[in-house]
Amino acid sequence: MEAEATAEQETDAVADNATAAPPEQLPEDVAQESTENAAATPSELEIARAEAQKNLDGWQRSLAEFQNFKRRTERELKDRLQKGRFDVLTDLLPVVDDFERAMANLPEDTADQPWLEGVQLIQRKFQKLLDDYDVVVLDPAGEPFDPNLHQAIGTDDDSDADSGTVTETLQKGYMSGDRVLRPALVKVAS
Repeated sequence: MEAEATAEQETDAVADNATAAPPEQLPEDVAQESTENAAATPSELEIARAEAQKNLDGWQRSLAEFQNFKRRTERELKDRLQKGRFDVLTDLLPVVDDFERAMANLPEDTADQPWLEGVQLIQRKFQKLLDDYDVVVLDPAGEPFDPNLHQAIGTDDDSDADSGTVTETLQKGYMSGDRVLRPALVKVAS
């Protein structure tokens, strides 16, 4: 038994020496296999690097797409909110006009009435609401006609004003920022 164990240890030692020895000292089979593995390893490394680069490119593309999606949805949400505000303000404009007409045409005997003070307070609240949303009144009498801000509903042949000048504002227009909520209805000198 001892002889067999010693023989196995010697075989193992030879095998260890064979794999640990430089390629010149290895049998041809082992040297050729080792060279093939060495040649295969760089290509596997190159494949792994290419796959890693592909994954990195895909990740970066996905990140960019997500950031673009996020910006787009934020912009769309902001636009929808702003459009909703403008729609509500546009719906309030006839009420503001009615209050102005009512206050401009008060009979003289109602000037001392206490309810009139309440109505004037309501009108001021509407005006404050418009001011809070940076709504500007367009009353272009005497200015050149601008089709982006004004809507001509007639011409004024009797005016001494230059042609293309607004002679009368029939209904005030309103704008907020660069958006026209309602164009001013005007007469233009011909």
